[in-house]
Amino acid sequence: MASLVVFGGSRARAQAWNDSTADALVTRAIAYRARQLGDSGLTDYHATARGYLTFLAQVGPGYPDAPRILKSDQLAVEVYWHAPNLSKEIVVGHRDTLLFPANIEYYTDRYGIIQSNFPDSIRMGDGNDVRGVPHPLSPDGRDLYDFEIVDSLRLRTPDRSIDVYVAHVRPRDESAPRVVGSIYLERTTGALVRLAFTFTRSAILDKRIERLSVTLENALIEGRFWLPRRQELEVVRSTTWLDYPVRGIIRGHWDACCYEVNRGIPLTRFVGAPIVSAPRRTLERYPWHGRVLDSIPPDVRVATSEDVRNVQETAQRLVRAAALRRASSTALSARGISDFARINRVEGLALGAGVTETLAPAWTTSLRARYGVSDRALKGDAAVTWHPFPNLGVSAHAFRSYRDVGDVQETSTLVNSLASELAGADRTDPYYARGGGLSVGFGDADDLRWHAGVERAAEGALSVHAEPAFGHYGATVPAWAIWDTRATAGADGPLVQGPLGTEWRASTEIQGIWFHRRDSVLFERQPLTGRFSGNVEVARATQPSRIVARTTVAVVASRGGSNATPPQDLVFLGGPTSAPGYGYHEFVGRLGASEHIEWRIPVPAPAIRLDGYGSTPHAATLIPFAHVAYLDHSAPFAPPRQGWYPALGLGLSGIFDLIRLDLARGLRDGRWTFDIDVAREFWGVL
Repeated sequence: MASLVVFGGSRARAQAWNDSTADALVTRAIAYRARQLGDSGLTDYHATARGYLTFLAQVGPGYPDAPRILKSDQLAVEVYWHAPNLSKEIVVGHRDTLLFPANIEYYTDRYGIIQSNFPDSIRMGDGNDVRGVPHPLSPDGRDLYDFEIVDSLRLRTPDRSIDVYVAHVRPRDESAPRVVGSIYLERTTGALVRLAFTFTRSAILDKRIERLSVTLENALIEGRFWLPRRQELEVVRSTTWLDYPVRGIIRGHWDACCYEVNRGIPLTRFVGAPIVSAPRRTLERYPWHGRVLDSIPPDVRVATSEDVRNVQETAQRLVRAAALRRASSTALSARGISDFARINRVEGLALGAGVTETLAPAWTTSLRARYGVSDRALKGDAAVTWHPFPNLGVSAHAFRSYRDVGDVQETSTLVNSLASELAGADRTDPYYARGGGLSVGFGDADDLRWHAGVERAAEGALSVHAEPAFGHYGATVPAWAIWDTRATAGADGPLVQGPLGTEWRASTEIQGIWFHRRDSVLFERQPLTGRFSGNVEVARATQPSRIVARTTVAVVASRGGSNATPPQDLVFLGGPTSAPGYGYHEFVGRLGASEHIEWRIPVPAPAIRLDGYGSTPHAATLIPFAHVAYLDHSAPFAPPRQGWYPALGLGLSGIFDLIRLDLARGLRDGRWTFDIDVAREFWGVL
């Protein structure tokens, strides 16, 4: 019977690389590994394994949101092993849930556990991800890797205590296909207790892979044999030909148990492929309990599990960043689909493209351009970025672009293009900006991200040039013609766990703006404007429903009085996101806030068959919501508004929760509004 391994104990002083203690330990480990595959007394075993294969997607510039589960497979596998190194795994239970219309398939070896802690030559993804990488504890391991003992632990099982050394492993040649990570070895025998590692860049054959992390834990069976107990795998992929903010994540989670050792398994059991599936009828009869999504381990849902984070952090400490960094060269560049084509009242149809080029391992340059058919104007931006460390970027950029006012995007750019052309309902308020600046960003998608910068720009108003198919466009924002110097600092937080079962995400930004009118004297006193904005989103699951609250606050203060703020820097609210039930940017002033609370309730709905992708779930989401907007110090060019403006509404989300319809009514001088859009999680790539 497997003994549960509990990690604990005291710290040990780190030793030198390849010192006598480390060398002796690794020698014992290599010998033990050879014996276990030969004359250790282990002839065969049978076990059962339960696992999950989960495919997630993460989208948007900087990947601001936690990964979204698109599909999850739950698996039950019968595991067989016979000396010296024969293995067979039979999938006897398999069910999945598809949450997105996509044809998602996995390599065959994802459907089973890793036995014998990998063979001497490591292979993953059916040989398409990794192939031919030497194992650190293979006969050649001592010549190919460096080892350093960094810790000692005492593992407690029901009948004994086991002393374990923790050692770091790094390749002697960082440019070669190798592993980087940590091994946990029993102090006396050298038995492998835990293996946690990633790969050098040259070991990863699929150039789409950003990172690949593996964690294997073993348990002591019958007091003699260390055999698989728990395994974790994460593979993160993104495109290499398109600099586009979308990535796919595969996570595998396995637990093995119920070992039967030396029972005389016949060799005929191992005929054929190492991993096979039982007949469909057998799979369908497997006695599952509950729903797939209800039983997924919590670490599969978070942005990055603690095991994966530790593997990556350890690897970054052990080798140079260049040994882990994905090679890149020239790629098409876009922040979203609408960078290639969009429609609005100023540009009409605007076509664009971009390119990103790697100049050196730590240097990249990007160039984007867009041309408006109606305004006949070329816009674009260029940047050179230096990455001295993986999570730090310093950029110099120049731009000639159209920027949008407001702190809240009211609708996706794709839907806005359709609404602009068909009905003249353009929910953008652009103004002109031309200049350059410096910026710095620190952090990654799984942690708090900081940014700061300074820009010098000429700004001004734009005119309507386009004509919609039906209806007419409104006027653009009356932006002042100014030169400004703008200093900005801000932070974006990841999704974190809060009190009472809540999940939180927040962002904030503060700006200092010095400007003067372009028709004024350059050296006259320049007014100072300070601007603060912040967003907080809180969610709490109340099975099977979910409550979501979203708060937005923005305030502008100017030295020189209420008329000393450029219109383009004021607070703009109004529309389906910041003020449903009211007109687009109906509220313009110096202080604005909004609070939105909604209750997402699953309800039965007919399934829609999608050829090649299965069918939609037999469910939709009903979303009653309440909203209130607040405005103070209304702008003179906007409708006079002051105080609180509440609204009530009802939403419906369906087709894998990709499409959402909202009906809302403003309760104070408001109106009925109806909106249809894609889910907010996908706005960043639309």
